[in-house]
Amino acid sequence: MDTITINLHNVKISPHIETFIHEKLGKLHRYLPNIASITVDISQQKANRGPDIVSTQITIRHKRGAIFRAEEKAAVIDHNTIKIVVNDAVEKMYRRITRFKGKRKDRRERNPYKATLEELAMLEEMDDTFEMEINEAPDAEQQEPLIYRRKVIEVAPMTEEEAIEQMELLGHSFFVFFHADRQRVNVLYKRANGGYGVLDPKIS
Repeated sequence: MDTITINLHNVKISPHIETFIHEKLGKLHRYLPNIASITVDISQQKANRGPDIVSTQITIRHKRGAIFRAEEKAAVIDHNTIKIVVNDAVEKMYRRITRFKGKRKDRRERNPYKATLEELAMLEEMDDTFEMEINEAPDAEQQEPLIYRRKVIEVAPMTEEEAIEQMELLGHSFFVFFHADRQRVNVLYKRANGGYGVLDPKIS
């Protein structure tokens, strides 16, 4: 059964490009068995100056829960731009999968890996609009604060190491998770000067 879904936003693709996408992504099943679904989101953004921007985001959901995501963007040059961006996103996805498989192999060599992929299954990501919406918040003089977006996310218990792994698979700079040891929600983030940080909220 075909598990590949293509979503188009402000862009049209030819049957030739659609076939190319299915053939390119169909090979991922051989590299990462037990894929539940592959979603491809292709969108084109109008630019005020210069060429439009086309982006491709690939999301893989594994049958045991892990989520992989890769995205690439490029300025529209000709009808082959979408193929180039799709190809680049697929290559990035291969690197994410390779990194993931390598980490699991290293863990098995050192000690038993306690968490299964199902235990990593966790939450739907907060998308890249999060940072943009913060930057566009109303100024301090506004009387009533405005909530620009509200999103419900599911969280599963995991360790900090597992949270880092899932954040890297999603390609995000921050990640909300339920800390298995502390038994409360924490936020993992990438530090500007390297490494990671964890926000551990406490009620005062």
